[in-house]
Amino acid sequence: MAEVHNQLEIKFRLTDGSDIGPKAFPDATTVSALKETVISEWPREKENGPRTVKEVKLISAGKVLENNKTVKDYRSPVSNLVGAVTTMHVIIQPPVTEKEKKPKGDPKMNKCVCAVM
Repeated sequence: MAEVHNQLEIKFRLTDGSDIGPKAFPDATTVSALKETVISEWPREKENGPRTVKEVKLISAGKVLENNKTVKDYRSPVSNLVGAVTTMHVIIQPPVTEKEKKPKGDPKMNKCVCAVM
């Protein structure tokens, strides 16, 4: 019975409303490991799947979860109920490319100057 309290049933809700899981994770599992699970179990038929942990954001109870925290850190009282499954929302944020980082053109040259005579 103690094993049940040291694990959390989690399902990952994707932006299209489909789910990955539910799956049991020990309390010591890091958020980074959860993200790796999302990447490895991402449905192959879906386009634009995440490739790295940095591209994945997990949200639970309105909080963006930090990679170095554990499942236990984010456990809620509701998750202690028998048969409860915690839903974490998955947001994919593709990495910013070098093209997107650089501003387009010289900012001084984009200003409009008008003169009325």
